[in-house]
Amino acid sequence: MKMSDSTLARLGWRRFFYEQVSAEQSRDCQPVRVISVHRGRVTVSGDGFEGSISSSLPEPGGADDRATVGDWLLIDRSSRSLVRILDRTSVFKRPAPGDDRRVQLIAANVDTLFIVSSCDRDFNVARIERYLVLAREAGSRPVVVLTKADLSPAPERFVEAAQALQAALRVELVNGRDPTSAARLTGYCGFGETVALVGSSGVGKSTLVNTLRGSDSIATQTVREDDGKGRHTTTVREMHRLDGGGWLVDTPGMRELQMSEVASGVTEVFDDVTAVALACRFSNCTHVDEPGCAIHAAMAAGDIDSARVERWRKLVQEDAANSSAAAHRRSRRGNVGNRR
Repeated sequence: MKMSDSTLARLGWRRFFYEQVSAEQSRDCQPVRVISVHRGRVTVSGDGFEGSISSSLPEPGGADDRATVGDWLLIDRSSRSLVRILDRTSVFKRPAPGDDRRVQLIAANVDTLFIVSSCDRDFNVARIERYLVLAREAGSRPVVVLTKADLSPAPERFVEAAQALQAALRVELVNGRDPTSAARLTGYCGFGETVALVGSSGVGKSTLVNTLRGSDSIATQTVREDDGKGRHTTTVREMHRLDGGGWLVDTPGMRELQMSEVASGVTEVFDDVTAVALACRFSNCTHVDEPGCAIHAAMAAGDIDSARVERWRKLVQEDAANSSAAAHRRSRRGNVGNRR
């Protein structure tokens, strides 16, 4: 295995992963990348090998020991069995829907996160902020992609609303069905680069993937007329190769995204609010009705928006609750392991 291997480089192999592999592992194992995830198994691709293998280590200890789309794995050269999941440059995960005791991995080793929203009733500032927190916490570059520009009489107002959420935030306005319009996104999808798409159902993620790939192989559906919401079309997480050498990760639509252990992401996305909070009279101020609350003083003076403060407060509270549950999960797994 060489650092300069063209097949691995095409898949996104870089020095960060190469330096994790010892000489012995390089002799006995080969690196492969997870292209898609199915129940209990993953399809992988590497130098001279493409196939399906188990997604779990022989003795998994938790969700992080299960491979997800975008992961780099070491597999045994002879048996093709999973030996190791390499450390990730980034990983997106959330509490599993309906069960806060489990964690669901979404994607790993993502360079750029396309936060897809549409220029219609789906546009939701609070939802975009949540995805921004997720991206910042994971260490991926967020780009807000506004679709259906051709269906809005004034798409510029959506761009302005998105750009106001964070300084220097990249916002791209596209018609997902038009290859020329969608081409402005190809700069984020260069050779070996990995881009993931997130957003609620019906915003045009699958249409955008089809346009960027020059294919209509990804199923799409129309938006319901009664509430403007879409139906789920993507059912598996999968990487799609682009002509320019990059990779797109399509994910099932997620209308609800819970935050867990994202305190630094919240701080970065809401840096204006957290900076004011530091001036509060009490270090444990809840910013509700305490005397000397700098947040209330700033809202009264019109320096910060009360709606933005309320969204910040909700995310802080949600993160605290979910992070406590995550700590409990780890403690419980540790206790079980000690009893064995």
